[in-house]
Amino acid sequence: MKKPIRFLILSLFITIVSCSKGKDITPVTAKPGTDTTQTDNSTGFSSADADLAYTAFNNAFYDSNNKLYFSTTKKDGVAAIWTQAIYWDMAMNVYERTKTAAQLTRIGDIYQGNYNHYDGYNWNNTTVWFIYDDMMWWVIALARANQLTGNATYLEKAKSGFDRVWNGSYDPVDGGMFWDFQHSGKNSCINFPTVIAAMKLYNITKDVSYLNKAKSIYSWSKTNLVDASGKVNDNKIGNNPPGGQDYTYNSGTAIGAAMALYKQTNDAAYLNDAKLYADYVKNNMCTNGILPAEGDFNEQGVLKAIFAQYIVQLINEGAQSQYLSWLQTNVKTGWNNRDGRNLTYRNYAVPTPTGDIQSYEASSIVTFMQLIPPTKK
Repeated sequence: MKKPIRFLILSLFITIVSCSKGKDITPVTAKPGTDTTQTDNSTGFSSADADLAYTAFNNAFYDSNNKLYFSTTKKDGVAAIWTQAIYWDMAMNVYERTKTAAQLTRIGDIYQGNYNHYDGYNWNNTTVWFIYDDMMWWVIALARANQLTGNATYLEKAKSGFDRVWNGSYDPVDGGMFWDFQHSGKNSCINFPTVIAAMKLYNITKDVSYLNKAKSIYSWSKTNLVDASGKVNDNKIGNNPPGGQDYTYNSGTAIGAAMALYKQTNDAAYLNDAKLYADYVKNNMCTNGILPAEGDFNEQGVLKAIFAQYIVQLINEGAQSQYLSWLQTNVKTGWNNRDGRNLTYRNYAVPTPTGDIQSYEASSIVTFMQLIPPTKK
Protein backbone atom coordinates (compact mmCIF):
# COMPACT_ATOMS: atom_id res chain seq x y z
CA MET A 1 0.00 0.00 0.00
CA LYS A 2 1.53 3.26 -1.08
CA LYS A 3 0.27 5.71 1.51
CA PRO A 4 2.31 8.92 1.51
CA ILE A 5 2.89 8.58 5.22
CA ARG A 6 4.65 5.31 4.63
CA PHE A 7 7.06 6.76 2.13
CA LEU A 8 7.83 9.72 4.35
CA ILE A 9 8.51 7.47 7.28
CA LEU A 10 10.42 4.96 5.22
CA SER A 11 12.78 7.74 4.21
CA LEU A 12 13.39 8.28 7.91
CA PHE A 13 13.68 4.57 8.57
CA ILE A 14 16.12 4.85 11.48
CA THR A 15 13.53 6.60 13.60
CA ILE A 16 10.36 4.68 12.76
CA VAL A 17 8.59 2.77 10.02
CA SER A 18 4.82 2.81 9.55
CA CYS A 19 2.91 0.72 7.03
CA SER A 20 1.02 2.47 7.13
CA LYS A 21 -31.47 -7.47 -3.57
CA GLY A 22 -32.18 -4.26 -5.18
CA LYS A 23 -33.05 -2.92 -8.58
CA ASP A 24 -30.94 -3.20 -11.71
CA ILE A 25 -27.88 -1.01 -11.85
CA THR A 26 -26.83 -0.28 -15.41
CA PRO A 27 -23.32 1.15 -15.72
CA VAL A 28 -23.62 4.90 -16.21
CA THR A 29 -21.07 7.25 -17.65
CA ALA A 30 -21.75 10.91 -16.97
CA LYS A 31 -20.23 13.92 -18.63
CA PRO A 32 -17.85 15.89 -16.40
CA GLY A 33 -19.80 17.95 -13.93
CA THR A 34 -23.04 16.02 -14.41
CA ASP A 35 -24.90 15.38 -11.17
CA THR A 36 -27.05 12.35 -10.52
CA THR A 37 -30.56 12.83 -9.17
CA GLN A 38 -30.52 13.47 -5.47
CA THR A 39 -32.89 11.60 -3.18
CA ASP A 40 -34.42 13.12 -0.08
CA ASN A 41 -32.08 13.93 2.76
CA SER A 42 -34.13 12.27 5.51
CA THR A 43 -32.55 10.04 8.10
CA GLY A 44 -31.45 6.66 6.86
CA PHE A 45 -30.84 5.12 3.48
CA SER A 46 -32.69 2.77 1.14
CA SER A 47 -31.70 0.19 -1.43
CA ALA A 48 -32.30 2.87 -4.06
CA ASP A 49 -29.85 5.10 -2.20
CA ALA A 50 -27.25 2.33 -2.33
CA ASP A 51 -27.78 2.19 -6.10
CA LEU A 52 -27.50 5.96 -6.33
CA ALA A 53 -24.33 6.13 -4.27
CA TYR A 54 -22.60 3.59 -6.48
CA THR A 55 -23.75 5.27 -9.68
CA ALA A 56 -22.50 8.62 -8.39
CA PHE A 57 -19.15 7.12 -7.43
CA ASN A 58 -18.71 5.69 -10.91
CA ASN A 59 -19.84 8.90 -12.60
CA ALA A 60 -17.18 10.76 -10.68
CA PHE A 61 -14.27 8.33 -10.80
CA TYR A 62 -14.68 5.44 -13.27
CA ASP A 63 -12.77 5.63 -16.53
CA SER A 64 -15.20 3.85 -18.87
CA ASN A 65 -12.65 3.81 -21.68
CA ASN A 66 -9.80 2.20 -19.77
CA LYS A 67 -11.97 0.34 -17.24
CA LEU A 68 -10.25 1.50 -14.07
CA TYR A 69 -10.59 4.31 -11.56
CA PHE A 70 -9.25 7.82 -11.38
CA SER A 71 -7.69 9.12 -8.18
CA THR A 72 -9.78 12.31 -7.98
CA THR A 73 -12.78 14.05 -9.49
CA LYS A 74 -10.33 15.89 -11.77
CA LYS A 75 -9.89 12.59 -13.64
CA ASP A 76 -6.30 13.46 -14.39
CA GLY A 77 -4.57 10.48 -12.81
CA VAL A 78 -5.11 6.79 -12.09
CA ALA A 79 -5.89 5.69 -8.54
CA ALA A 80 -3.17 3.76 -6.71
CA ILE A 81 -2.74 0.16 -7.80
CA TRP A 82 -3.81 -1.43 -4.51
CA THR A 83 -6.94 0.75 -4.24
CA GLN A 84 -8.08 -0.51 -7.66
CA ALA A 85 -8.43 -3.93 -5.98
CA ILE A 86 -10.58 -2.36 -3.26
CA TYR A 87 -12.83 -0.79 -5.89
CA TRP A 88 -13.08 -4.18 -7.61
CA ASP A 89 -14.24 -5.60 -4.27
CA MET A 90 -16.86 -2.85 -4.19
CA ALA A 91 -18.08 -3.91 -7.64
CA MET A 92 -18.39 -7.48 -6.38
CA ASN A 93 -20.36 -6.26 -3.36
CA VAL A 94 -22.79 -4.53 -5.72
CA TYR A 95 -23.16 -7.67 -7.80
CA GLU A 96 -23.84 -9.81 -4.72
CA ARG A 97 -26.53 -7.33 -3.66
CA THR A 98 -28.19 -6.86 -7.07
CA LYS A 99 -27.32 -9.97 -9.12
CA THR A 100 -27.57 -7.95 -12.34
CA ALA A 101 -25.95 -8.96 -15.61
CA ALA A 102 -24.65 -5.43 -16.12
CA GLN A 103 -22.75 -5.54 -12.85
CA LEU A 104 -21.28 -8.94 -13.66
CA THR A 105 -20.01 -7.42 -16.89
CA ARG A 106 -18.44 -4.59 -14.93
CA ILE A 107 -16.55 -7.09 -12.79
CA GLY A 108 -14.98 -8.50 -15.92
CA ASP A 109 -14.31 -5.04 -17.30
CA ILE A 110 -12.45 -3.89 -14.19
CA TYR A 111 -10.29 -6.99 -14.26
CA GLN A 112 -9.41 -6.41 -17.90
CA GLY A 113 -8.77 -2.69 -17.44
CA ASN A 114 -6.28 -3.35 -14.68
CA TYR A 115 -4.80 -6.27 -16.62
CA ASN A 116 -4.07 -3.89 -19.47
CA HIS A 117 -2.68 -1.19 -17.21
CA TYR A 118 -0.57 -3.35 -14.91
CA ASP A 119 1.33 -5.65 -17.26
CA GLY A 120 -1.17 -8.49 -17.12
CA TYR A 121 -0.71 -8.86 -13.35
CA ASN A 122 2.90 -9.81 -13.90
CA TRP A 123 3.93 -10.32 -10.29
CA ASN A 124 7.62 -10.21 -11.20
CA ASN A 125 7.48 -6.72 -12.65
CA THR A 126 9.20 -4.71 -9.94
CA THR A 127 8.20 -1.41 -11.49
CA VAL A 128 4.49 -2.18 -11.31
CA TRP A 129 4.85 -3.90 -7.92
CA PHE A 130 7.25 -2.67 -5.29
CA ILE A 131 5.71 -3.64 -1.96
CA TYR A 132 4.15 -6.95 -1.01
CA ASP A 133 0.86 -5.77 0.42
CA ASP A 134 -0.09 -4.11 -2.89
CA MET A 135 0.02 -7.59 -4.41
CA MET A 136 -1.88 -9.26 -1.59
CA TRP A 137 -4.90 -6.95 -1.87
CA TRP A 138 -5.13 -8.13 -5.48
CA VAL A 139 -4.69 -11.78 -4.52
CA ILE A 140 -7.66 -11.46 -2.15
CA ALA A 141 -9.82 -9.78 -4.82
CA LEU A 142 -8.81 -12.27 -7.52
CA ALA A 143 -9.62 -15.25 -5.32
CA ARG A 144 -12.97 -13.71 -4.40
CA ALA A 145 -13.74 -13.03 -8.07
CA ASN A 146 -13.11 -16.70 -8.81
CA GLN A 147 -15.45 -17.74 -6.01
CA LEU A 148 -18.11 -15.39 -7.39
CA THR A 149 -17.80 -16.10 -11.11
CA GLY A 150 -15.98 -19.43 -11.46
CA ASN A 151 -13.50 -17.82 -13.84
CA ALA A 152 -10.42 -20.05 -13.67
CA THR A 153 -8.09 -17.28 -14.86
CA TYR A 154 -8.80 -15.31 -11.71
CA LEU A 155 -7.81 -18.30 -9.59
CA GLU A 156 -4.56 -18.89 -11.46
CA LYS A 157 -3.61 -15.24 -11.06
CA ALA A 158 -4.46 -15.39 -7.34
CA LYS A 159 -2.39 -18.53 -6.78
CA SER A 160 0.66 -17.23 -8.61
CA GLY A 161 0.40 -13.90 -6.80
CA PHE A 162 0.18 -15.60 -3.43
CA ASP A 163 3.22 -17.73 -4.21
CA ARG A 164 5.18 -14.66 -5.30
CA VAL A 165 4.40 -12.81 -2.08
CA TRP A 166 4.97 -15.81 0.16
CA ASN A 167 8.33 -16.61 -1.36
CA GLY A 168 9.54 -13.03 -1.06
CA SER A 169 7.87 -11.86 2.13
CA TYR A 170 7.67 -14.75 4.59
CA ASP A 171 10.34 -14.96 7.29
CA PRO A 172 11.10 -18.69 7.74
CA VAL A 173 13.27 -18.00 10.79
CA ASP A 174 11.18 -15.74 12.99
CA GLY A 175 7.80 -15.99 11.28
CA GLY A 176 5.55 -13.29 9.93
CA MET A 177 5.51 -11.40 6.63
CA PHE A 178 7.57 -8.37 5.60
CA TRP A 179 5.57 -5.62 3.91
CA ASP A 180 8.32 -4.33 1.62
CA PHE A 181 10.99 -5.75 -0.66
CA GLN A 182 13.70 -4.39 1.65
CA HIS A 183 12.32 -6.37 4.62
CA SER A 184 12.32 -3.27 6.81
CA GLY A 185 9.36 -4.32 8.95
CA LYS A 186 6.49 -6.72 9.45
CA ASN A 187 3.24 -4.86 9.22
CA SER A 188 -0.42 -5.60 9.79
CA CYS A 189 -1.20 -4.55 6.21
CA ILE A 190 0.54 -7.66 4.85
CA ASN A 191 0.14 -10.20 7.64
CA PHE A 192 -3.62 -10.20 8.19
CA PRO A 193 -4.41 -9.93 4.46
CA THR A 194 -2.14 -12.94 3.91
CA VAL A 195 -4.36 -14.95 6.26
CA ILE A 196 -7.48 -13.84 4.38
CA ALA A 197 -5.97 -14.67 1.01
CA ALA A 198 -4.69 -18.06 2.17
CA MET A 199 -8.10 -18.99 3.54
CA LYS A 200 -9.85 -18.00 0.33
CA LEU A 201 -7.43 -20.15 -1.65
CA TYR A 202 -7.86 -23.01 0.80
CA ASN A 203 -11.65 -22.83 0.49
CA ILE A 204 -11.34 -22.95 -3.31
CA THR A 205 -8.58 -25.54 -3.71
CA LYS A 206 -8.75 -27.53 -0.45
CA ASP A 207 -4.95 -27.48 -0.50
CA VAL A 208 -4.13 -27.82 3.20
CA SER A 209 -0.88 -25.91 2.80
CA TYR A 210 -2.91 -22.71 2.51
CA LEU A 211 -4.73 -23.48 5.75
CA ASN A 212 -1.46 -24.19 7.54
CA LYS A 213 0.03 -20.94 6.30
CA ALA A 214 -3.05 -19.02 7.40
CA LYS A 215 -2.90 -20.48 10.91
CA SER A 216 0.83 -19.81 11.17
CA ILE A 217 0.61 -16.18 10.09
CA TYR A 218 -2.44 -15.51 12.24
CA SER A 219 -0.69 -16.92 15.29
CA TRP A 220 2.39 -14.80 14.64
CA SER A 221 0.29 -11.70 14.03
CA LYS A 222 -1.81 -12.09 17.14
CA THR A 223 1.31 -12.57 19.24
CA ASN A 224 3.35 -9.77 17.70
CA LEU A 225 0.91 -7.13 16.44
CA VAL A 226 -2.08 -7.22 18.79
CA ASP A 227 -2.34 -6.32 22.47
CA ALA A 228 -4.76 -7.47 25.13
CA SER A 229 -7.13 -4.54 24.54
CA GLY A 230 -7.74 -5.61 20.93
CA LYS A 231 -5.58 -2.83 19.52
CA VAL A 232 -4.08 -3.93 16.21
CA ASN A 233 -0.74 -2.21 15.90
CA ASP A 234 0.42 -1.05 12.50
CA ASN A 235 3.89 -2.57 12.48
CA LYS A 236 6.66 -4.41 14.22
CA ILE A 237 10.21 -3.39 13.35
CA GLY A 238 12.93 -5.85 14.32
CA ASN A 239 12.96 -6.55 18.04
CA ASN A 240 11.18 -3.30 18.90
CA PRO A 241 7.72 -3.39 20.46
CA PRO A 242 4.84 -3.15 18.00
CA GLY A 243 3.74 0.38 17.24
CA GLY A 244 2.35 2.85 14.74
CA GLN A 245 -0.92 4.67 14.41
CA ASP A 246 -4.31 2.99 14.77
CA TYR A 247 -5.89 2.39 11.37
CA THR A 248 -9.34 0.96 10.69
CA TYR A 249 -8.12 -1.30 7.89
CA ASN A 250 -5.70 -3.09 10.19
CA SER A 251 -8.51 -3.83 12.61
CA GLY A 252 -10.72 -4.77 9.68
CA THR A 253 -8.32 -7.29 8.19
CA ALA A 254 -7.61 -8.71 11.66
CA ILE A 255 -11.37 -9.26 11.98
CA GLY A 256 -11.45 -10.80 8.50
CA ALA A 257 -8.54 -13.13 9.27
CA ALA A 258 -10.07 -14.29 12.54
CA MET A 259 -13.47 -14.79 10.90
CA ALA A 260 -11.98 -16.84 8.05
CA LEU A 261 -10.35 -19.20 10.55
CA TYR A 262 -13.46 -19.29 12.74
CA LYS A 263 -15.63 -20.32 9.79
CA GLN A 264 -13.24 -23.13 8.95
CA THR A 265 -12.44 -24.44 12.45
CA ASN A 266 -15.52 -23.41 14.47
CA ASP A 267 -13.06 -22.48 17.21
CA ALA A 268 -14.76 -19.81 19.31
CA ALA A 269 -11.38 -18.30 20.19
CA TYR A 270 -11.17 -16.83 16.71
CA LEU A 271 -14.66 -15.35 16.99
CA ASN A 272 -13.76 -13.84 20.34
CA ASP A 273 -10.67 -12.31 18.78
CA ALA A 274 -12.75 -10.73 16.03
CA LYS A 275 -15.14 -9.23 18.57
CA LEU A 276 -12.22 -7.86 20.58
CA TYR A 277 -10.80 -6.13 17.51
CA ALA A 278 -14.22 -4.67 16.64
CA ASP A 279 -14.81 -3.48 20.19
CA TYR A 280 -11.47 -1.69 20.18
CA VAL A 281 -12.45 0.29 17.10
CA LYS A 282 -15.89 1.11 18.44
CA ASN A 283 -14.69 2.10 21.91
CA ASN A 284 -11.31 3.67 21.20
CA MET A 285 -11.13 4.95 17.63
CA CYS A 286 -14.49 6.66 17.22
CA THR A 287 -15.69 10.15 18.20
CA ASN A 288 -19.29 10.07 19.39
CA GLY A 289 -19.55 6.71 17.69
CA ILE A 290 -18.37 7.99 14.30
CA LEU A 291 -15.43 6.24 12.72
CA PRO A 292 -12.22 8.28 12.28
CA ALA A 293 -11.81 10.43 9.18
CA GLU A 294 -8.44 9.00 8.08
CA GLY A 295 -6.63 10.31 5.06
CA ASP A 296 -5.79 13.98 4.69
CA PHE A 297 -5.88 13.86 0.88
CA ASN A 298 -3.93 10.63 0.67
CA GLU A 299 -4.72 6.96 0.08
CA GLN A 300 -5.71 6.41 3.71
CA GLY A 301 -9.17 7.65 2.73
CA VAL A 302 -9.91 4.13 1.44
CA LEU A 303 -9.17 2.39 4.75
CA LYS A 304 -12.74 2.35 6.05
CA ALA A 305 -13.89 0.66 2.81
CA ILE A 306 -11.65 -2.23 3.84
CA PHE A 307 -12.93 -2.13 7.42
CA ALA A 308 -16.50 -2.28 6.05
CA GLN A 309 -15.75 -5.46 4.14
CA TYR A 310 -14.77 -7.41 7.24
CA ILE A 311 -16.79 -5.93 10.11
CA VAL A 312 -19.90 -6.94 8.12
CA GLN A 313 -18.62 -10.53 8.05
CA LEU A 314 -18.50 -10.46 11.83
CA ILE A 315 -22.12 -9.30 11.94
CA ASN A 316 -23.48 -11.69 9.32
CA GLU A 317 -21.31 -14.79 9.57
CA GLY A 318 -20.43 -14.41 13.24
CA ALA A 319 -24.04 -13.56 14.27
CA GLN A 320 -22.87 -10.44 16.11
CA SER A 321 -25.76 -8.06 15.43
CA GLN A 322 -24.71 -5.75 18.29
CA TYR A 323 -22.49 -3.85 15.85
CA LEU A 324 -25.16 -3.18 13.25
CA SER A 325 -26.80 -0.05 14.67
CA TRP A 326 -23.39 1.53 15.19
CA LEU A 327 -22.50 1.03 11.54
CA GLN A 328 -25.93 2.15 10.35
CA THR A 329 -25.48 5.37 12.32
CA ASN A 330 -22.16 5.94 10.60
CA VAL A 331 -23.68 5.34 7.17
CA LYS A 332 -26.70 7.53 7.83
CA THR A 333 -24.41 10.31 9.02
CA GLY A 334 -22.09 10.08 6.05
CA TRP A 335 -24.90 9.75 3.50
CA ASN A 336 -26.82 12.68 4.93
CA ASN A 337 -23.65 14.76 4.50
CA ARG A 338 -23.25 13.93 0.81
CA ASP A 339 -22.88 16.74 -1.68
CA GLY A 340 -24.93 17.70 -4.75
CA ARG A 341 -23.08 15.09 -6.78
CA ASN A 342 -24.18 12.45 -4.25
CA LEU A 343 -20.56 11.90 -3.32
CA THR A 344 -19.64 11.09 0.26
CA TYR A 345 -16.53 11.90 2.26
CA ARG A 346 -13.95 10.30 4.51
CA ASN A 347 -15.11 12.44 7.45
CA TYR A 348 -18.70 11.31 7.91
CA ALA A 349 -19.47 14.04 10.43
CA VAL A 350 -19.02 17.00 8.07
CA PRO A 351 -20.51 17.96 4.70
CA THR A 352 -18.68 16.59 1.69
CA PRO A 353 -16.50 19.31 0.18
CA THR A 354 -17.98 20.71 -3.02
CA GLY A 355 -14.69 20.87 -4.91
CA ASP A 356 -12.18 18.25 -5.96
CA ILE A 357 -12.18 15.12 -3.83
CA GLN A 358 -10.48 11.76 -4.04
CA SER A 359 -11.96 8.42 -4.98
CA TYR A 360 -10.26 7.08 -1.85
CA GLU A 361 -12.16 9.31 0.54
CA ALA A 362 -15.44 8.90 -1.37
CA SER A 363 -15.38 5.10 -1.31
CA SER A 364 -16.18 3.88 2.18
CA ILE A 365 -19.79 5.01 2.61
CA VAL A 366 -20.57 3.55 -0.83
CA THR A 367 -19.04 0.25 0.26
CA PHE A 368 -20.93 0.18 3.55
CA MET A 369 -24.21 0.85 1.71
CA GLN A 370 -23.74 -2.25 -0.43
CA LEU A 371 -23.06 -4.43 2.59
CA ILE A 372 -25.39 -3.50 5.43
CA PRO A 373 -29.21 -3.59 5.44
CA PRO A 374 -31.00 -0.37 4.43
CA THR A 375 -32.61 1.56 7.25
CA LYS A 376 -35.63 2.74 5.27
CA LYS A 377 -37.81 1.34 2.49
